[in-house]
Amino acid sequence: MLKARVRAPGLHGRGWLNTGGEDLRLTDLRGKIVLLDFWTFCCVNCLHVLDELRPLEERFADVLVTIGVHSPKFEHEKDAAALAAAVERYGVDHPVLDDPELGMWQQYAAKAWPTLTVIDPEGYVVANMAGEGHAEGLVRLIEELVALHEARGTLRRGDSAHAVPNPDLSLLRFPGKALALPSGHFLVADSTHQSLVELAADNETLARRIGTGRRGRKDGTEPEFSEPAGLCLLPPHTAEIAGYDVVVADTVNHLLRGLKLSTGEVTTVAGTGRQWRGTVDFDAHDSLAVDLSSPWDLAWYDGKVIIAMAGIHQLWWFDPVKRTAGTYAGTTVEALKDGPLHEVWMAQPSGLSASPDGRRLWIADSESSAVRWIEDDEMHTATGQGLFDFGHVDGPASQALLQHPLGVLALADGSVLVADTYNGAVRRIADAQVTTVLDGLQEPSDLVQTQDGDIVVVESGAHRLVRLAAGTLSALGIDVNGVRHRTERPPTLLSPGPVELDLIFEPAPGQKLDESFGPSTRLEVSASPPELLVEGAGVTTDLRRRLVLSGDVPEGVLQVVAQAATCDIDAEYPACHLTRQDWGVPIHVSADGAARLPLILRGMDT
Repeated sequence: MLKARVRAPGLHGRGWLNTGGEDLRLTDLRGKIVLLDFWTFCCVNCLHVLDELRPLEERFADVLVTIGVHSPKFEHEKDAAALAAAVERYGVDHPVLDDPELGMWQQYAAKAWPTLTVIDPEGYVVANMAGEGHAEGLVRLIEELVALHEARGTLRRGDSAHAVPNPDLSLLRFPGKALALPSGHFLVADSTHQSLVELAADNETLARRIGTGRRGRKDGTEPEFSEPAGLCLLPPHTAEIAGYDVVVADTVNHLLRGLKLSTGEVTTVAGTGRQWRGTVDFDAHDSLAVDLSSPWDLAWYDGKVIIAMAGIHQLWWFDPVKRTAGTYAGTTVEALKDGPLHEVWMAQPSGLSASPDGRRLWIADSESSAVRWIEDDEMHTATGQGLFDFGHVDGPASQALLQHPLGVLALADGSVLVADTYNGAVRRIADAQVTTVLDGLQEPSDLVQTQDGDIVVVESGAHRLVRLAAGTLSALGIDVNGVRHRTERPPTLLSPGPVELDLIFEPAPGQKLDESFGPSTRLEVSASPPELLVEGAGVTTDLRRRLVLSGDVPEGVLQVVAQAATCDIDAEYPACHLTRQDWGVPIHVSADGAARLPLILRGMDT
């Protein structure tokens, strides 16, 4: 808990969702514990927190009020209709404050997506925590606050009203990805309906639905999913050995599932159902014994299934014959850096497509608004400039801009189509040029090529699959006068020269740092661009680091990754825990900036 008693600022924004049209005031919530969740709907870590909070909201329904404060990163996320759709898409039923100008973000001093703030029944801020994985700590804190304020007589019990969703009778609801089947039909991940849908060749007529529609993880011929997304059709010989035809990325369950098309039977083929919070290695593991983290898309490449592991900014692989899995590319640092696969940085990879000749794997790296490719064990960037640069600009690929693309499709001529999701467009990359093929779509999230060569777009926000009109691909060369954007997330002002990075670790209650297997803490620091850091980059075991910032680089992003190993105190069989958090801190170097950057790593049970 925070030692000083700080009165929580009032809540103000453009409007509210899930409140029946009423504005909420903190003064009206006196007597309740209020949990503010600063989130943005592009951020997979924020989506993880939504799922972590659901059991807490149910358990403490009579004393806890959760309020989502939507603090957008991308321009598209500032659109009120897009936010309302996201609230439905991700099943958010608590009140949400629309704060497009980040006013509340600044008043509550948030520095990362997501950030959680706890307000006690008397209206004081008692805790702030960045990142995900704080559910157990929140349970303990809420229990303490309930006991304290019940004794004081300042706790007010009573059910908190949540929104009642309207019945949805549409065929598809926010479909995520699709697959062209050998039969000419389409298999669609009907994400919000928690099921798979097979459509006829006209991409509209229902052939069958696979799944009960209930959120869950049951196998069999009446399976359950939780926001399924990517789909990968196995080669026939591999499918025969594996015993199923399609691998499904069951995103919120942190699983891969196998689907046998002839029977509709589903089996779990990879993942434990626990979210990955481990240490990076590139070894092979039993596929049913590894933890995954929000697998978003899948592609067959290099003789195996490649997984876009959006939740930890990596690519993984899965071998359906050997039934093994492991890391393929990425360090878990969220940024944009090319090179050997074990060293690259990625940012929420969400779309994959192997080139028809099998030489390249193309990647929609959504949070960096980039399209990248792998060839000969090296990663390259085709277009995209970093975490905070985005827009709708055609032209040379080195200067063009996208906005949070979620899908890619490699074509036989060497070009690549991109589902440029937040621009509502289909873009094309060819000969180091980016052009716009089609715009005016509602959050396109994937692209599929049929056996006849037609291009079908998964128009997620319009709940349908649509075909590009005949001749569309031949009418490229469109000059789009684009608008450039940079994120409006406020930068941290730091002075040039020496700066103290002070990483404060607070173990969870009942835990202590554990030195049994070596140093208990680890701190990795890097920068984008690298020239921002004159000194201080690299890995150490000390959580306090002297950095030296260049006076010649006015702005950039500091990438900080910290972890701490703890064990239970006074337990006969103490459990061990690993807490890990990464920050991408936008920096503006100024003579009147601070000479200290404090960050808090709060311990958790894992």
